[in-house]
Amino acid sequence: MFGTNRELINWIIPYLPIGAELEYRDKQAILQYMDIDRDGLPEIFGVYRLNRKPYLFVLKNYNGHFIYYYPIPPEVEKKAVQVLYDFRETRAVYLFPVVRKEIGGNKWGYMDAKGKMVLPENFDRAEDFQENDLAIVGLMDKSGVINDKGYFIVKPKYDTIDPFSEGRAVVNDLRGFKVIDESGKEITEKAYSIIVGEYKEGRVRAVEIDEHGQYLYGYLNKRGKEVIPIIYEIASDFVQGKAIVKTKEGRFQLINLTGTFIQTYHFPYVGNYGEGLLAVKKVNEGKIGYIDEQGKIVIEPQFSNGETFLDGRAIVSLSENNNDRYGVIDRTGHFVIKANYNQILYLDEGRFAIGKELDPKQPCIRSIYALADSGGQILTGFIFTVINKFQDGLASVSDDQHTYFIDKHGKRNEHLPMVSGSGSLSFEKTLIKGHIDDRLLYFNRTGELLWKQARILPLNNQYSVVEHKYKPNKDYLVYYPQINGMENPERVNRALKELAGVKPVPAHTQLVSNYTGDYEIPFYQKNLLVIKMAGYDYPFCAAHGMPVERYAHINLETGSMYQLKDLFKSGSSYVKIISDRIGAQIKNSEKYASYLFPDEYHGIKVDQPYFISEAGLNIYFHPYEIAAFAAGFPTFTLPFDDLTDIINTNSEFWKSFH
Repeated sequence: MFGTNRELINWIIPYLPIGAELEYRDKQAILQYMDIDRDGLPEIFGVYRLNRKPYLFVLKNYNGHFIYYYPIPPEVEKKAVQVLYDFRETRAVYLFPVVRKEIGGNKWGYMDAKGKMVLPENFDRAEDFQENDLAIVGLMDKSGVINDKGYFIVKPKYDTIDPFSEGRAVVNDLRGFKVIDESGKEITEKAYSIIVGEYKEGRVRAVEIDEHGQYLYGYLNKRGKEVIPIIYEIASDFVQGKAIVKTKEGRFQLINLTGTFIQTYHFPYVGNYGEGLLAVKKVNEGKIGYIDEQGKIVIEPQFSNGETFLDGRAIVSLSENNNDRYGVIDRTGHFVIKANYNQILYLDEGRFAIGKELDPKQPCIRSIYALADSGGQILTGFIFTVINKFQDGLASVSDDQHTYFIDKHGKRNEHLPMVSGSGSLSFEKTLIKGHIDDRLLYFNRTGELLWKQARILPLNNQYSVVEHKYKPNKDYLVYYPQINGMENPERVNRALKELAGVKPVPAHTQLVSNYTGDYEIPFYQKNLLVIKMAGYDYPFCAAHGMPVERYAHINLETGSMYQLKDLFKSGSSYVKIISDRIGAQIKNSEKYASYLFPDEYHGIKVDQPYFISEAGLNIYFHPYEIAAFAAGFPTFTLPFDDLTDIINTNSEFWKSFH
């Protein structure tokens, strides 16, 4: 009946839900046409994705007319899944991003499912290949898109590229936000102030800012056209063909995919649509309840917070003494999980992570989680520091020491990896991918380690930099370098450990902050090795943490570690000269006016932080010294040619890299 894959697609498209997209491999839809239940009538079956989640469908052919095969008998489902899996695997060459530390920073490439490098480490950043066989990569602070042969579909020209959804991706450059298709073509006629989120059900939210600074929302279709005008103060994603918007007059309305009003609600607040119910407030500062689509109150306002209904449940909170306690209700408003917890997360597949404070006196430190089902039964103890969402009956979790998979009963799957450290494990095509303690690794499906990041960076035949890990406490993690090949490396390696943040830390004490540290090799020339130590110290309960940057300048031949003064002639006024040069840069460049504090620059110190690079001498300042926190580490580059009068070209420092 069907001669080609395209004929199959044409038949089944009208039967798919709004916004659904067929799954493809090598430009072929993952579809089959055969009699899988052996009743003499053939079925069309395949996989579509809706909001990124995969769904199996089976259409029964009755004399040229198709109806959904539902419910699908378990034996038919098993057979369909196996046939589709076999079909997919015969067409698939899966690639997985890998990273290697190199001089100049991390470089990314792609390996195959056996651990063999296929695309070399040429990228500054590399994301997973998506279902459309495209991957987002980064080069020189710009983002592009490659295919599985490594060819650029989109050259690195955008500041950001979001993952593809429904065959479209949101991109951003100096002009604003736009949408591209899978060929890389920009399909929007203009750039928008913002495009929010991703395509869902064929629509994505576009934002323009009016002359008063007001954000106004509307919707684009998959051709990049404004199908619902940009006139709303608030707009939600579409769910089951419906979305909530707020007009300039302050009215909340439920609209369909064409923008037609389904219902107007006379409440000061209406939340997002979910399974026929919407959160509302009767008065601005009042409690939250729920209404149906027609606007009738079905759950009386009583909650301080109320999330959207998913799978017949909603997470809500009750407030007492400005302290919110979270629980889960059903569609009648009955608590299936009582409001006794400081945090609750929905994990999909009818499971919740319920969290309680490690220290009730400091609830913002972090939570410890247990697993609960949608009926309110608590399935585990409060033992998890991280619980990720369930997928096909399994979820990645971390406790204080390990990361592993649990089933929907909270039991560890002993056939899958258990890894020392904290992070996540996920199923990626035919492998298991791990992000553990800020490092990447891969396992095969039997749990055997296939690939992990290299610890040794060879500089030449004599010298190498070896990575070491220091994690004395769950909230203190440092990767620090040690140099091999030097005659007497002990003093240098001790100094590197100290610079990296290796110090006595109690093992089983709750720290007041979380600290992570790492390093990179930005410069190596002749005998001079420059190592950058970067860290982030986040005090619990603070608005943000404090970044840390330190540089070590090491002569690999002599073991000397240089200070700024070692570069200049004895008695030279290098502090004043450099201070004046930086002052001139600030005065003569408009870019600094946007983020430097007025009148806060007063020159450099004798021991001013610095680093050597190909471009010259770089002087930097810590956050808040001369600029706002968001400016990071303000850095000023002075070419060596501009400093020839004061550089001591006979010094050991200068000769180490000349």
